[in-house]
Amino acid sequence: MTIEDPDAADAADRFDALFRRVYASFHRRDGVDRGLSAASRGVLTHLALTGPVTIGEAARHFDRAQSATSELITQLERNGLVERRVDPADARRTLVWLTEAGHAALRRDEAVLGLGLLADAFAAMPVEGRAAILDSLARLLEAAPAPGKEPR
Repeated sequence: MTIEDPDAADAADRFDALFRRVYASFHRRDGVDRGLSAASRGVLTHLALTGPVTIGEAARHFDRAQSATSELITQLERNGLVERRVDPADARRTLVWLTEAGHAALRRDEAVLGLGLLADAFAAMPVEGRAAILDSLARLLEAAPAPGKEPR
């Protein structure tokens, strides 16, 4: 790794040290079990990416029997994570879609950091400080190399 800007190299080193401390302070502490089975996570993620689908479409997407897919959807519906809606374009069809609780469960499941821990820390900061951190991280990400690019 060759770095031509010593200030940038120092900033990278300082950021690395701070990032490790941030991760140690705010990592999720609820263990590996995040409450969603792999199958449930797959269905919720798929719905979040594709939008509403019929049971038959979901079964084809997952390459599973329609009965097995229907059973999984029924379980998710019982847990309030998905709901069935009449297709506005064709009242004969029923679509499956995420509820607000489904979106929230998926968000919690995907979280790497403890959102409550972060919220508590942000609440203790002035609004300008929160904005500065978030804006700076957004700019850092904008400056990041494209995925797959060789590091220097």
